[in-house]
Amino acid sequence: MSGETSSSVAHSEGEPSQGWRRFFENLRNSAREQAHIFAQSRMAVAGLVILIFYVVIALISPYIVPYGPYERIYTDAGGWAKLQPPSLAHPLGTTESAYDVLSQLLLGARIAMFVGLLGAFMVAIIGTTVGLVAGYYGGWVDEIVMRIVDVLYGLPFIPFVIVLVTVLGASVWNIILGISLLYWLSTARVVRSEVLTVRERPYVEAAEAAGASDFRIMAVHILPNVIPLAALYAAIAVGYSIVAQASIAFLGFGDPTIPSWGVMLQRAFVTQSFGTAWWWVFPPGLSITMVVTGAYLVGRGYEEVVNPQLQEK
Repeated sequence: MSGETSSSVAHSEGEPSQGWRRFFENLRNSAREQAHIFAQSRMAVAGLVILIFYVVIALISPYIVPYGPYERIYTDAGGWAKLQPPSLAHPLGTTESAYDVLSQLLLGARIAMFVGLLGAFMVAIIGTTVGLVAGYYGGWVDEIVMRIVDVLYGLPFIPFVIVLVTVLGASVWNIILGISLLYWLSTARVVRSEVLTVRERPYVEAAEAAGASDFRIMAVHILPNVIPLAALYAAIAVGYSIVAQASIAFLGFGDPTIPSWGVMLQRAFVTQSFGTAWWWVFPPGLSITMVVTGAYLVGRGYEEVVNPQLQEK
């Protein structure tokens, strides 16, 4: 980390007011280094653009949708406009219940990105905390934490969340809870590995010699170095979280009153419209694919820069 020497660290440990300043300085230096690495990959940048696009859609969707998610469309004769193909009035057609597909798709982006971003945030918080503690203390603490991680890796995610929502209720919040409980494992492993490296740097040893507490060392000197890496894995977790929510909803365990891409696909399936109403099935499926692809490109592109050997595979 540029700009931090052993002597300056030792001098500042006796000044608590300097803790936050040093934290943000370390975070800024680490973020600048990670951003430089990230910018070298067109693949990663393209993935980030895709994710940002869907975040923007999620933010503006309530203001641009032409109809409510469950507002029925009627024909001129007064009947339901069921399974109408795309037209100027309804660019993506209507559903079996005469709902506007475009409106449901746009509002579904709001639910998808809410679950994706909040789930990824929780994954980053839990994974970073666990990895930081395990990597810093090592020994029996690290051993116990890693064994717990190994055990949780063996739990199948979808059946686990199905049991969870069956017991607690078919709520988006319960799906996010399931994501938070099981998707932090990879983040914890990566953060732990990074902490093991940072732990041996001279300025960390100088802080220990100066009598800094474990919490201060982890929060001020180590955490800023792992936050950018945790943020990267959080971006990848966005895709996993959205797929998880869509899968649970498609299986019929989601909240049917909330418009989401998974619910759209589930309704198309149960009404046997998969083979006939392509305009109802293709848009949510494509949207899920695009978000997952964006998350994959972010992670893969970054790793190819850090580990050039991946480019040869």
